[in-house]
This record gives sequence, C-alpha cells and structure tokens, in this order.
Amino acid sequence: MGTKPHRRRAALLLLLCALGFALGGGVAYADGAPVGNDVQVAQTLGSRDLTVIIRRVDITPGPLRVDIVTHAGSAPGSLHLRASAAGAVRSETDVQLGATPGLYGGELRVEQPGPWELAIGDGTGQTATIPFIVAARVVPPWEKAAYGGFVAAGVFLVLALVVAIRSRRTGYALVPAGGMVAALAVAVTGALLSSGTPPPPAPGTQLDPTLDNVSDPYANAQLSIMDYSRPPVNFAVHTDDAKSGHPTELRLAFTDGSTGRPADDLLVHDDALVHLVVISPSGRLWHLHPVRVAPGDYRVRFTPPESGTYAVSAELARRGGGVQLVRSTVDVAAGESSEPAKLPDGPGKRVVDGTPVEVTATAVTPGVPVTITARFGTADLQPWLGMLGHLIVVGPLPGPGNVGAAAATAPTWAHVHAMPPFVAGMTGKPDETVAAYGPDVPFTYTFAAPGRYRLWLQAERGFSVVTVPVTIDVPAAAPGAEGGRR
Repeated sequence: MGTKPHRRRAALLLLLCALGFALGGGVAYADGAPVGNDVQVAQTLGSRDLTVIIRRVDITPGPLRVDIVTHAGSAPGSLHLRASAAGAVRSETDVQLGATPGLYGGELRVEQPGPWELAIGDGTGQTATIPFIVAARVVPPWEKAAYGGFVAAGVFLVLALVVAIRSRRTGYALVPAGGMVAALAVAVTGALLSSGTPPPPAPGTQLDPTLDNVSDPYANAQLSIMDYSRPPVNFAVHTDDAKSGHPTELRLAFTDGSTGRPADDLLVHDDALVHLVVISPSGRLWHLHPVRVAPGDYRVRFTPPESGTYAVSAELARRGGGVQLVRSTVDVAAGESSEPAKLPDGPGKRVVDGTPVEVTATAVTPGVPVTITARFGTADLQPWLGMLGHLIVVGPLPGPGNVGAAAATAPTWAHVHAMPPFVAGMTGKPDETVAAYGPDVPFTYTFAAPGRYRLWLQAERGFSVVTVPVTIDVPAAAPGAEGGRR
C-alpha cells in the first residue's frame, strides 16, 4: 500500500529538480541591456567649430539628449535643433551657446526606433543635417527559442506535476515530462547557438537603414554570404568667385562612381562625416568638417588668406565601401591677401599660438617606422575627434613654391592618429570635457620615399586646436647607413 505514495513523492522530487534546472539556467537577457552608443559628429557650421554629441536612446518613445561642444573663437548665440523621421519633424528645441567654450545641451524626443535626422540651424541660412539611428531592443531568434523553450518546459513541468499527483497511474506523467524534455532541448540548442551564430548585417554600417530592418534586423537576414561593397565616390569642389581675404563657401559634391547619383551613405568616421583638409599656397592648413545640407551635398565656409591654388582633400567612409581619400584643388583670386606663411622649422622647440611645443623624431629612414612626438608641457590635453592627436603628412614636395598645388598631386597624403591612453575602469570613449592627457603626443609613421615633407601635428587644449607645422627632410637610404635628424 505504501508503494504508490513513495512513487508519487519520487516523481514529484524528480520533477522539482527538473523545474530548478529549467528555471535556473543562465540565459543573458539581451533585451534588458542598453543598446546603441553616443554619436559624436564634428561640424564646421558657419564660423563655429562644433562637436555634436547625440546621446544614446535607451527607451522609445523617450527623450533624446543632444550636447554641443563649442571651441575657442565660437560666438555665443542660439542653435535651433529639429529631430525628423520619414521626412516629418517630430520634435524641436533651441540650445543657447554661451561665450565660454564648453558643453551646452538640449533635449528632443524620439517616438520609435529607426533612421532619424538631426537638423541644426545657426540662424544664418545654413542648416546641418546629421543622419543617425535610434537602435531597437532586439532579441535574436535563437534567444527567443531559448526563452520559449524554458517557458514551455515550465508549463509541461506543471502539467506533469498535476498528472503525477492526481492520476492513479504515475506513468501518465511521462507524457508531459517528455514534452518538457523536448522543450529543454530546444532551449539548450538556442542558448548554444546564441554564442556562435554571427549577427545579421548591421543597418547603418552595412545596410541602408530602414524602419523595418532596424526594428527587426533578422527579418531580411540571408544565410548566404553577401557582398556589401560599393564603388568609390567621385569628388568635385565648387566655389563662387573666391577671393583672398573674403569669406567663401566650398560646395562639395560626392557622387556614386557607378551611377553618378548623389552618395548619401557616408558614415560617421572618426567623429565626422567628412574630414576636409585645405592647404594654402604658402602651407597653411585647415582641418574642417563640412555640414551635410542635402544628399551628397556638403558645405563649409572659410576665409582664404592668400591667392593661388589650394589643395583640398576629403577623407570619408562610405557604407559598405570602406574609408577613402579624394583630392581636388580650388583657385582663389587676388583680393586682400595677408603675409604668406613661413617655411616651418624641423624638429625642435617652438611656440605656437602661445603654447610651447617641442617636436622630436627618431632616426628618419625611408621604409622604417619613425616616431614623431609633440610635447606640450602639461598633461591637460583633450581628445579631439576621438583621438589624442592628429598628424597630416604631405610630400615629397618639389621645393618652396606653391605648396597647395604641389600638395594636391603629392605621392603621399596621410592622416595619422595618436590614440588616447587606456584608463582602467573608464567605459566608452572620452569626450572633449576630459582634459587629462599628455603632455606627449606620439605618432608612428613610415615615410615611403626620400624627399622634403610637410607635417602638421594637431592636439586640443582649452577647447582650442593647436596646429604645429613641421618640415622633415627624409634622406635617401644608404647601404649600412642610418639617416635622420632630431
């Protein structure tokens, strides 16, 4: 008589153990973690050099925080911000910029995940439009299988318990118990796949973002290998009657190299949609960040100080096309010209915009990596464009003539970075409010050929970018000999 209660107790204990296994599995709840990242975009909007920080959105509908970093020389005033989706304005606000360089912010609102645009107007008729993506909290199919399997296993377990307790024949409990085992198999398989299955093509970096593929990137995912590459862009620069000493606007046109249509798939690369480097005839350099005003149409304003031919170089990253660098020229007519820039010194000490800087270089030999270091004296440098420093290298140049025209056709045009040092415990990328780096800003570069090169080293301190011009002569490599200068 006591055998049947013992069997039921044993079955109950066994099923309770299975319940503990089913409910105690360590599955990562991906939909409960923050998604997306802050987007930082440098913009030369009118006469202001700004860094626009679009903060990550965790929940939709919800607030969208936008911070604006101003730099030394930026005039106070008001910026008008608009957040748009599907061509319709969804939210607007104004941000008041003060006279002191630093961080200013405002708050918009976004209603749903998907592709959005942030428009920034400065009241002068020029409006920058920055595409960005509000990410969705998406659970991969295999994680859904894992969750669903564990839930189904729990349901079958309850049924098995009920049958084992109420039925006179405990063998009937094996039917829902079998279902529980099958559900557990599905859940475990899904959990194993979650760690080894590659993610789908990322909207915004590989695929053109749409509301559908941002909300459910697995819906259109294909198992076959796809080629996401795109042809290079064609680059054209236009300006109207540019004269030295007068403000002018450069109009940059980027078109698809295959179709000729406007290329509107530029990605934020090193905190900018386009890095534009302009070099004057005497060797002055501007590192600007044009604003997007229409698909494939970017604009930037600056005042050329001298007449002659200017070299113009645009560095950009296209969705599925990688990073590319395109060059062109702009001719500036004579107007109110200033004194030409002097030929910069080689490595050594100097004072640039009131900042003492010492430039050193290891032995310079073609084909051998060289370390070029700028020492700024104190450890109060700020990251600019996500980097500790930037180095522009152009050459070899034929002589002291028109640097702009020579740079436009120079064999070498390089953009080198000095990375911020790793800081234990710091998550994410530091922004420009962190002034704790330096004093050394080292760059590693390999000169491919002998000759005279122009270099411009750039770092930020006090919300002002310091540009240090340097000349380096790379000697011809001699067998058994080392060349260089310090």
